[in-house]
This record gives sequence, C-alpha cells and structure tokens, in this order.
Amino acid sequence: MTYEVLIALIGFAFASSITPGPNNLMLMASGANYGLRRTLPHMLGVTLGHTFMVAMVGLVLLQVFENYPALNLMLKVLSASYMLWLAWKIANAVPPEAKEVTGKPFSFLQAAAFQWVNPKAWFMAITAISAYAPQDAGIFAGALLVAIIFAAVNLPSVTVWAWMGVQVRRWLGTARRLRIFNVLMAVLLVVSLYPMLMG
Repeated sequence: MTYEVLIALIGFAFASSITPGPNNLMLMASGANYGLRRTLPHMLGVTLGHTFMVAMVGLVLLQVFENYPALNLMLKVLSASYMLWLAWKIANAVPPEAKEVTGKPFSFLQAAAFQWVNPKAWFMAITAISAYAPQDAGIFAGALLVAIIFAAVNLPSVTVWAWMGVQVRRWLGTARRLRIFNVLMAVLLVVSLYPMLMG
C-alpha cells in the first residue's frame, strides 16, 4: 500500500466513521441514557464487529454477492426490518411517567452482530475493500490491513458520539425531555435507512 493510498484510506475511514449513521445515533442515545461506562461494551462491539466484517467482506463476501445478487435484496429487507424494530425500542426506552431509563444498553455481542444488518457498515466495508485494499499484498493481507486501519480510526470516532450523548444528558433532566430525545434519535435512525432503500 502506497503512502497516498494509506492517507486516502484513513481519510475515508474517518469520514465514514465520524458522520451520522445507525451506529453513531444509537451510541449517542446510549450515552445519554446509560452513561459512557455502561456504553463501553457497545462502543467496542461496534469497532471490533465492524473490523471483523471488513475482513470477511475482503476475504469472502464480495465474491458471494457477485455470484448471488439476490442476497443483496434479502440483506436490505432484513436490515430495514431490524433497524425499524431498534428505532421502536429506542423511542420507548423511557415510559412517559418514568423517572429512570428502562432497558439496558447494547452488549458487546449485540453491537458486533448489529454490523451485519447495518447498511452504512456494509457500504463502508465494501467501499474500503474494493477501493483501498492493496492488490499486490494478497487477498488475506490486503483485507486484514484495511480492517486494522478501520479499527484504529473507528474507535475514537464512535467514542465521540457516546461522549456527546453523555453531554446532552445534562439538558435531559426530566423523563419527558429524555423521551423526546429518544423519539428524535429513533426518527433519525429510520431516516438513515433512506439511502439504502433508494439505492
């Protein structure tokens, strides 16, 4: 991998990791509802789950999708259904009369598994592998290198979103305000499906 390609990959990893998407919106909601410490497994699950996904896309899945295009449609339907269910869960995290948040944050495994139904994660993985994986390093080494770079850039990026959620909590001192915030996060999560459904 040349220096120019490396810088371009880091730039792509940062831009795609720091911008709003399902992971970041859910981390912000989790930070606001549960705090940074309880959101840490969710953050690590996003980063390591996506790292594994990037590696697998590079090693196996691009070829599978080329041979079986119908799998792409199936993935979109599954992803959209699951994310709508998550949006409903986020919107209802605080009952109208509740004084404290109900439910619990995503676990490490839940966050890692979520990457496989997250449209933005798929876009990031496929683009990174197809555009930046070094061809001369071999399939395995190229996929692994791209995955490691994504991991190094992704964790600080998702931490920013969880931290912003914690800061927002200062202004969400009542159950009513927290409920409004959660509904807003749920709506934004649904809106984030638009590019996938229109693509």
